[in-house]
Amino acid sequence: MQPTNRLHVPARTIMTPGPVEVDPRVLQAMSSSILGQFDPTFTSLMNETMNQLRKVLQTDNHWAFPVDGTSRAGIEAMLCSVIEEGDTVLIPSFGRFGGLLTEIAERCGAKVHLMHCEWGSVFDPKNVIDEMKTIRPKVVAMVHGDTSTGRMQPLEEIGRACREQDILLIVDAVATVAGTNVLTDEWNIDGLITGTQKCLSIPAGMAPLTYNERIENILLERKSIEKGLVSQDQLASNTRKIRSNYLDLSQLQDYWSPARLNHHTEATTMLYGLYEGLRLILEEGLENRFERHRLNERALVAGVEAMGLTLFGDNGYKLPTVTCVNIPDGVNGDSVRSMLLEEFGIEIASSFGPLHGKIWRIGTMGYSCQQRNVLLTLASLEAVLLRHKAKINVGDGVQAALDVYQKKERIESV
Repeated sequence: MQPTNRLHVPARTIMTPGPVEVDPRVLQAMSSSILGQFDPTFTSLMNETMNQLRKVLQTDNHWAFPVDGTSRAGIEAMLCSVIEEGDTVLIPSFGRFGGLLTEIAERCGAKVHLMHCEWGSVFDPKNVIDEMKTIRPKVVAMVHGDTSTGRMQPLEEIGRACREQDILLIVDAVATVAGTNVLTDEWNIDGLITGTQKCLSIPAGMAPLTYNERIENILLERKSIEKGLVSQDQLASNTRKIRSNYLDLSQLQDYWSPARLNHHTEATTMLYGLYEGLRLILEEGLENRFERHRLNERALVAGVEAMGLTLFGDNGYKLPTVTCVNIPDGVNGDSVRSMLLEEFGIEIASSFGPLHGKIWRIGTMGYSCQQRNVLLTLASLEAVLLRHKAKINVGDGVQAALDVYQKKERIESV
C-alpha cells in the first residue's frame, strides 16, 4: 500500500462572507488536551462559555449555549423546537437565507406566509408589522444580515410590535454578531442564532444561540427525556414532542444545566475555540470591535469606488461586514476570482441565485477584518482587473483606502 501524502494547506487570505481567518490564539486553544465531558474542569468551562455568550449576545437570558454543528444546525434547532405542525409563521425574505428559513419552517409543518422584497433592499418595518396584524402568526422569523445581498434589516420596531402582539421573533444573526451591534434584549428578540465561522472568527462547527422564557415555556411543554436515560415509571407520552432528537433544545438545555443530563458528546476542541474566541472579543471590547469593522469597511468601500467600480444594493441598509461589488460589463467574474486565488492567494466570493455572476462579495469579518487584508485585496484586485482589460482608475483604490486609515490616525493623535 502506498502511503498517502501529508496534508498540505496553502496559505490564504480569506475575504469572503464566511468562513474567515481564525485568530492564532483560537487555534492554539483548540490544540489543548482533551477533557472528558463531565470532568469538573470541562463543565466549568461550559458555564464560563455561557457567561461570555450572554455578554457578546447582549442578553440577560439564562439560556445561551452552542449547538454542535454549523449555523444552519442552530437555526434548525431553534425553529424545529418552537414550530409545531400547523403553526403560522411569517418570513419576510430579502435574500437567500430567508429562503433557508422558509425551507426549514416548511419541513417543521408550518403554514408559511412569505413576504418578498427586491434583492439589494430590505423591508420597511411598517409593512412587516401590517402583515403581522393581518395573519397573526405564532412566529416571525427573519434574517438580520443577509450575506447573499449584503443588506441588513432594521429589527427594533418589528421586535417591539412582536412583543405587543404576543408573537415570537426568531432572528438569524449569523453574519452580524460580533461585527456590528445586535441588541438581543433591547430589540425584543425571543430567539437568536449565530455561527462561529463569521464575525466570531472561529472555525465552522458551532452555532451559539440564546432564547428567553417565552421560548423556554414552549420547550418545557414539548419536553421529553430520552428513553435510555429514564426509568420506566418516568416514561410519558408527549404528542407535542420535538421531532429532532439531536436538535431538541429541551434536551440540550438539560445538558447545559447543572443536571448535565447526557445528550451527546460535546465537541471538546470546538468549545475550547469558542471560549477563547469569545474571550478575545470581550478583551477587545464590543464597541471597539464594531468600530474596527466600520473602519475597514469604509476603507474597502472607498478603495472600490475610487477604482471606478460600483456597489450593489441600497447603501442605506448595507451590511457593514459584507461589501457587494457590481462586476464590470465584459468581465468574467469567476475568472477574476480564480486569478485572485491562484496568483495572490486571496479568496472573495460570488453570490447566489439571481445575483450569481453579477456581483462579488467581499467580507470584512472577525480576524480577517484588518488593514493589511483590505489593502492587499484592493491592490491585487486592481492587478487582476487590469489583466482582464477592465477600465479602472489605476492606483487610486489603495490610495483612497490609505486616506481613510490615515485620517483615522490623525483624528486619534489630536
